[in-house]
Amino acid sequence: MSRRIIHTDNAPAAIGTYSQAVACGNTVYLSGQIPLDPKTMQLVNATIEDEIHQVFKNLAAVAEAAGASLTHVAKLNVYLTDLTHFPKVNEIMGKYFSQPYPARAAVGVAALPKGARVEADAVLVID
Repeated sequence: MSRRIIHTDNAPAAIGTYSQAVACGNTVYLSGQIPLDPKTMQLVNATIEDEIHQVFKNLAAVAEAAGASLTHVAKLNVYLTDLTHFPKVNEIMGKYFSQPYPARAAVGVAALPKGARVEADAVLVID
């Protein structure tokens, strides 16, 4: 099975030794996205809501570059430095996803890159 590297200028450039996403057959593995503005590479972090929206916008941009959308997400992982923000993730997630929702995990972490409070990665399956 061949691998295809996914890249878009509409999502933040990788800040390390990784690709924005890798497609293997009809499965696409999206790397974690923090709330970076893809144009300035600065955190969008006035509020936790701003961060959550930017993370989902970044994931959507990478999904689009793969020829898909967030409707193709089979598994979503959300990482939070403060799990009290989890209700906000649920609320905002409803603006980007509809039923049937993807499988999901929410994990509390000590820290995230660049001081972000939220990060998410995803696995897409393109039918």
